[in-house]
Amino acid sequence: MCATTVDVAVPWPFTCPRSTADDRRHVLHPLTGGDQPARGDDPNPFVAYGQRLAWWAFARANGMTDAACTALAHDVAGGFAVTPFAPDATLSAELGADVWVKDETGNVGGSHKGRHLVGILLHLLAAEALRVAPGPRRPLAIASCGNAAIAAATLAARVDWPLEVYVPDWADAGVRTVLTSLGASVTACPRLPNDPPGDPAVLRCREAVDAGAVPFSVQGPENALCLDGGRTIGWEMADATELDRVVVQVGGGAFATCTGWGLGSRVRLDAVQTEGCAPLARAWAAAAGLDPRTTATRWAELMTPWADPHSVADGILDDETYDWLGVFDVLRDGGGRPIVVPEDVVVRAGELAASTGIRASATGTAGLAGLLVPDGAPRPVERVAVVFSGVAR
Repeated sequence: MCATTVDVAVPWPFTCPRSTADDRRHVLHPLTGGDQPARGDDPNPFVAYGQRLAWWAFARANGMTDAACTALAHDVAGGFAVTPFAPDATLSAELGADVWVKDETGNVGGSHKGRHLVGILLHLLAAEALRVAPGPRRPLAIASCGNAAIAAATLAARVDWPLEVYVPDWADAGVRTVLTSLGASVTACPRLPNDPPGDPAVLRCREAVDAGAVPFSVQGPENALCLDGGRTIGWEMADATELDRVVVQVGGGAFATCTGWGLGSRVRLDAVQTEGCAPLARAWAAAAGLDPRTTATRWAELMTPWADPHSVADGILDDETYDWLGVFDVLRDGGGRPIVVPEDVVVRAGELAASTGIRASATGTAGLAGLLVPDGAPRPVERVAVVFSGVAR
């Protein structure tokens, strides 16, 4: 890592100061660990855990009162609540262990993605209110073809902030319709002849940001503030019960990173990818035997684009695990590892998940597939959790 630090009082700390258009292999991480302020009793996690969050610390450092932070969170993050988390009798009987399910399908936008994005929005609006924003409002920009885009459009519409969404040319027509109905501007992004390797939607979004748009992203290297609010899901789980292990689906990696940070190193986290797109697992294998302190310096070598991403769990088909450094950290800290699952097991996980009564997509239940293969099968004495995130549409 380049070891650059940025003071929490600085407005718009989206990317590491050393990140450039030619070298985007940097990411800022919020400080984690140590003593945390106590959880409040508000049902909204962005208030209850507010004093642990970077956007709140930014606002306080620039003169906003706790009361004003609370009011802003209630306004902008209205609708967020601690989501259901309980043992599931069907899954526990099927797997022979104590299996808990965190249900994010009823969250704002239908998934956990809003947790990442609302933290960015709270920072932006706090900077506006405090008159420390580096200029007037600019359009928000995101590269996504699913849950993240829907969450982004939902939140942007709430505060009347223009949003540009860059989607792959194969993006679902129904999702595009939802985005348009929420007021977002949608641009399909076919691969152009001179494009470098990587997702063309991400490339076009980066061009928009370079032209002045604000990165409204769930990828830490594009906007580090997305790694702030995502931690609330791990805090909620840790406050609810003692867990041995959590198994989560991984696309870009922010979800696993933030969940692991929120849970802490006493809980093992395993990261699930499909055989049709497993850049994290490939990088993990390539990094075996390397000094963990030097892993980040080999970003270009270890984290390379997956050539042909494909799976029914299309929401985790990120050709790169953008937040792989954070995922590596939580895997190492808790003794976890990547788990790669065959496509038929992803389908089986979706069918099994349906028996719980939760209406989740194949993407949203892909973490369960990690418990259905020998590498991830739970022990009978184990209390293990999965997260169903992404409502079936």
